[in-house]
Amino acid sequence: MNEMKLGAIRHTLAHLLAQAVKERDPKVKFATGPATETGFYYDFKLSKELGEANLEKLEKGMRLLLKENLEPKVETLSEEDARELFKDQPYKLEIIDEIVGNKEKISIYTIGEFTDLCEGPHVENTKEIDPDAFKLTRIAGAYWKGDENNTMLTRIYGLAFSNKKELEEYEKQQEEARARDHRKLGKELDLFTFSDLVGPGLPLFTPRGTLMRDLIVDKITSIQSKYGYEKVTIPHLAKRELYQTSGHWEKFGDELFKVYGKGDTEFIMKPMNCPHHTQIYASKPRSYKDLPIRYTETTMVYRDEQQGELIGLGRVRSITQDDGHVFCTPEQVKQEVKNIVKIVEAFYASLGMYKKGLFWVSLSVRDPDDSEGYLGKPEQWENAENALKEIAEELELPYTRVEGEAAFYGPKLDFMFFDALGRERQLATAQLDFMMPERFGLSYIDENGEEKTPVMIHRAIAGSLERFMAIMIEHFAGAFPLWLSPIQIKVLPVSEHFTTYAEGIVKELKEADFRVEIDESNETLGKKIRNVKTEKVPYFLVLGEREESAQQVTLESRDKGKIGSISINALIERLQREMKEKK
Repeated sequence: MNEMKLGAIRHTLAHLLAQAVKERDPKVKFATGPATETGFYYDFKLSKELGEANLEKLEKGMRLLLKENLEPKVETLSEEDARELFKDQPYKLEIIDEIVGNKEKISIYTIGEFTDLCEGPHVENTKEIDPDAFKLTRIAGAYWKGDENNTMLTRIYGLAFSNKKELEEYEKQQEEARARDHRKLGKELDLFTFSDLVGPGLPLFTPRGTLMRDLIVDKITSIQSKYGYEKVTIPHLAKRELYQTSGHWEKFGDELFKVYGKGDTEFIMKPMNCPHHTQIYASKPRSYKDLPIRYTETTMVYRDEQQGELIGLGRVRSITQDDGHVFCTPEQVKQEVKNIVKIVEAFYASLGMYKKGLFWVSLSVRDPDDSEGYLGKPEQWENAENALKEIAEELELPYTRVEGEAAFYGPKLDFMFFDALGRERQLATAQLDFMMPERFGLSYIDENGEEKTPVMIHRAIAGSLERFMAIMIEHFAGAFPLWLSPIQIKVLPVSEHFTTYAEGIVKELKEADFRVEIDESNETLGKKIRNVKTEKVPYFLVLGEREESAQQVTLESRDKGKIGSISINALIERLQREMKEKK
């Protein structure tokens, strides 16, 4: 079934849900009820309480309506007639206020006993809808028009697919997604926490979580070191004028945290690092012989996201960026972007994700119908977009041109990866910027002694470390590759009699630079094994009388099960080989 037909089914089901709610609550006030990517929802102001237990009854009512083989009827009304029809529906009257400024006539659809402001599409007859292919899933609160200053409404969500099999497959995928939820696994694996006293959207990372963050940064640093990137450090504050010059104040003013000290100067908690980095470049005269200059820094930025949009590590207010900026001549752009692509390839290959069919690249360009939304001249944009297109083709990247997804200062290559559940995730990016260097008056002296403006390239490999960790936790279900696991090996002595032998094994493994822990608890071996499997440690060693006598260990793998007896030297060689191969 095509997406248009499926969208019509979902939209029609939203209307049927509204009618079923009206039959239960005749005084209900209706807001809006659109189709979604997986189903539909409708927002209501109810006159009596509705609990989750009522969803099954509403579903039953909807299925009874389907059996009536209803045919949606469309009409157009004048503003006066529409206001009369919806005179007892305040939210519909607000929508009419918005419509009349753009249209002379107002479209309505009637399905059965329910009439709604609507432009469609809908099915021609409700018999086209499989009664076993939809399901009401949950009830939640939702502010009218998404504004927390408005009335809180009741939102009822539903799933809808072409047939029962597709619905069941989606529900199975969602069940797996819940099992992989990074908020659940992050707590179980002791990686991060949140505190009401610290505030929402401000995660706190435990020693294990911090180690994992450091491993990610160290991996990126080791890969990019041969490409000439140099570390810099900037403060977390800046004057308002910095962001007015860069253009971020006008674009993101509502998302900025503002800070006042003892004087009258208004400071901003930095929402991004690029304006600061321009000032390091501008600190002294530059020659073409100095370029390219490549700055890199892993640091936090801060954005005042709405509390209702904060989701674990996926969306936070304190964002750690593995940021990088290159200042170069126009002739150097291609090679610098190619180098960034090579870094992306090496990093994601170490995660097993840089494979055909597991990613694609968005050549993100301007929206041709929105000239006001972007800084700079049209010819600059055209040159930048063409340069990225040529790079994508020369490197044979699986790219697609996507209009409207460019940054406000320039086009970009966005790397889109598919996780273990097939969900698309935007991660690495390389962005061309011809505008910010101009706005800050950056320059260099070319080989003819003339003053020129450099090109600025923004690059991120993991992007936000918080969001990247959330994606990796869910992608691997917490079972990270050996190099990324905070604890790589767990040593399990079968009793306290073998603690000394276990401590010697731990010492040798640590000297070989492995991250290892020993379980010295008084639990049974069975309980220790269950615990280490819950922790998803890649390898664990069982040590008892047989192992100590033979001066060996019994090796078990999280992924491959029991491997058997092995000497400590052979174990170290095996794991070192695995680490090298994965790199």
